[in-house]
Amino acid sequence: MSVERTLHHFPLDPVSRQVRLVLGEKRLPFVENSVRYWERPRELNKMNPSGMIPVLVETTEGQPPLILCEGRAILDHLEETYPDPPLFAVDPAERAEARRLLTWFERKFEFEASGYILHEKIEKRLLGLGSPDIPNLRQGREGLKKHLFVFDELLQGREWLAGKRLSLADFVAAAHLSIIDYFGDMPWREFPACKTWYMKLKSRPCFRPLLNDRWPGLHPAGHYDDLDF
Repeated sequence: MSVERTLHHFPLDPVSRQVRLVLGEKRLPFVENSVRYWERPRELNKMNPSGMIPVLVETTEGQPPLILCEGRAILDHLEETYPDPPLFAVDPAERAEARRLLTWFERKFEFEASGYILHEKIEKRLLGLGSPDIPNLRQGREGLKKHLFVFDELLQGREWLAGKRLSLADFVAAAHLSIIDYFGDMPWREFPACKTWYMKLKSRPCFRPLLNDRWPGLHPAGHYDDLDF
C-alpha cells in the first residue's frame, strides 16, 4: 500500500534537515512544503499547536492522515516503520553511543554553539531584528570549536561518529554543521578528521538536495555545494 508524504519544513532549519536526510537515505519519496514558521501560519499551527517545524504528514488511502510533529518523533517513526536501511547499529554499545550523541546535539551543542550562530545569522534576519551581535557570534564560534575538538578526537579512531556504522548520529550532526557551513563559519582546516567525515556524508545522494538550498537574502559560502572543498 503506497504512502504519500508531505514534509512541512524550513530549508535552513537543522532539525528539518535531519528529517530530509533520513527520508533520502531510506529512499522514501516525499513532497516538500517550505514554511515561513516565524509568521505562525494557521495551517502549521493547526497541525502542530507549538507552531514548530518540521511536520511530516503521511497519507495512506482509506486511512486518516498520520501527522508527526517535530524532529525526534519523526525520526523515531521513520526508523521504526522503515527499518531498511537501519540507522542504529546492532551492537548495543554502538547504539547507545549514537543515542548519546543525538542528545548531545539536541541539548548541549545547540545551547553552547549553534544557537548563538543561527540566531545571529538567520533568526535576526527573518524577524527583522537588526545586524548580528558580534559578541554573541564570537561566543557561538568559540563554543563550536570546543565541540569540534571532541568530535574530531572521536573520528580519529572511528569510521563514523558513533562507531563502525553510519548511524542517525551522523545525519543529526551533519544537519547541524551543514547550516553553520552554509554561512562559512565551519573551521574545517583545524579539524581534519571532521572534514573527512563531512566530505563522505556530503557525497551521499541524500545530501544533494541540501546543497541546492538557498533563501533570499541569505547567501551560502562559496564552498558550500563543493564536494571537494
